[in-house]
Amino acid sequence: MAMGGRRIGGLLLVIVIIGLTGSCAFRTVSTGHVGVTTLFGKVTGERLDAGIHLVNPLKRVAELSVRTQEVKEQAAVPSSEGLIIRLEASLLFRLDPARAPDIYQTLGDGFSQVVISPNFRSVMRAVTAAHTASTLYSEGRETVARQMLDQMQKALGDLGIIVENVLLRDIVLPETLRHAIEAKQQADQEAQRMNFVLQRERQEAERKRIEAQGVADFQRIVAQGLNQQLLEWKGIEATMEIAKSQNTKVVVIGNAKNGMPLILPSQ
Repeated sequence: MAMGGRRIGGLLLVIVIIGLTGSCAFRTVSTGHVGVTTLFGKVTGERLDAGIHLVNPLKRVAELSVRTQEVKEQAAVPSSEGLIIRLEASLLFRLDPARAPDIYQTLGDGFSQVVISPNFRSVMRAVTAAHTASTLYSEGRETVARQMLDQMQKALGDLGIIVENVLLRDIVLPETLRHAIEAKQQADQEAQRMNFVLQRERQEAERKRIEAQGVADFQRIVAQGLNQQLLEWKGIEATMEIAKSQNTKVVVIGNAKNGMPLILPSQ
């Protein structure tokens, strides 16, 4: 009886072990991640996409995010004049899923602190050192960001890390330099405003000159068309019209040479 009980107990133990082993063979990889399998601490090179997978129970699965991530850096960087500027920037990157096993084997899951942050700080200093402080503070920001992006893509592309963008969040210059740059920008804006005013005044003067020329041309043409005969004829026409008016009672005509009608009331 005791022997039978031991056999039943052993059979149950085997069933439990098989059940536990079978359940461990199914692994789930979270959305936005990729799975990398290792066997006895060695990367197998197998890559698992998001979802449920049947995996050797002896293998371990490490998950790496393939979503876009951000690394923020604050650094005191030099300008081409040797001034020290405080720069805050962000790097947007994501992991190439196809290269996940290589990255996990060579860099581990902390690859961001291993290669991204140090390279980003180095590139920030190298790029800003080639530009003046005023360029960094004004119109040159987009150029600086683009140069940082290009250098980071070259530095990390071969490692399987895709660099998407570099954003310059804030640039803080020395106080005296910042005031000088702002004063120069203000002076440039005032000069542009004055140029606009002068241009408008020149246009207005040209308009008046053209208008005056038109009036002078009109008067010249009219003067050329007038003569004594025309004036006398117009005077006759005016006299005839006046004579027809109900309000006119007496019309006195001047002499025949140059007289004009004189209208007198009846009373």
